[in-house]
Amino acid sequence: MLVGKHRKISYFWEHIIDVMKLKQLICLPFVLLLFLTACQNHDYSPKPKAYFRIVFPEKNYTAFIEPVPFSFNYPTYAIIEQDKSRDARKDWYNLHFKQFNGFLHLTYYDVSGKGEYNEMVEDARKLAFKHTIKASAIDQKVINYPDRKVYGVYYAIEGNTASSVQFFLTDSAKHYFRGALYFNERPQYDSIAPVINFIKKDIDTLISTFRWKN
Repeated sequence: MLVGKHRKISYFWEHIIDVMKLKQLICLPFVLLLFLTACQNHDYSPKPKAYFRIVFPEKNYTAFIEPVPFSFNYPTYAIIEQDKSRDARKDWYNLHFKQFNGFLHLTYYDVSGKGEYNEMVEDARKLAFKHTIKASAIDQKVINYPDRKVYGVYYAIEGNTASSVQFFLTDSAKHYFRGALYFNERPQYDSIAPVINFIKKDIDTLISTFRWKN
């Protein structure tokens, strides 16, 4: 009777061991899955802000030959319109970059004397440097084409400012012409920097082809 009892106990423990082994085999895949999941590198650091890809048109230019005291070349993908604002004068125009929601405002003044000329030059400097608060940098470049009597200053304004480029041209005697680039949207320099660089080439072309008619 004692031997039989020991055999029953032995069978009982063998059964328990088999059950435990079976449970281990069943749980093993779940343990491995949990281990692999825990080892993954979950990097939730902020990603850089992405912007839409901008498709730029091909560079082509045409001449602006309206009955005004000046002429220049401007890009064919921009629309040149006479300024219709309340205080606009006869020879004021807007170069509309419709695709980019930007405008190059172009204004012209007859200069009556040295005092008025100096005042306009100073006004151009003040208008450019009024953006100093938000600008990260303002670069100035002298414009000098003595063969055409075209002189002036070019202001490149970097940062989240309303205007990114301003310039003026003069013959130092009787003509004064000014340009200012604006966008009809909240200024975000990082997002519009490629557009600004693209339009800067158009402004460079306008300046390099600029001529007085008299």
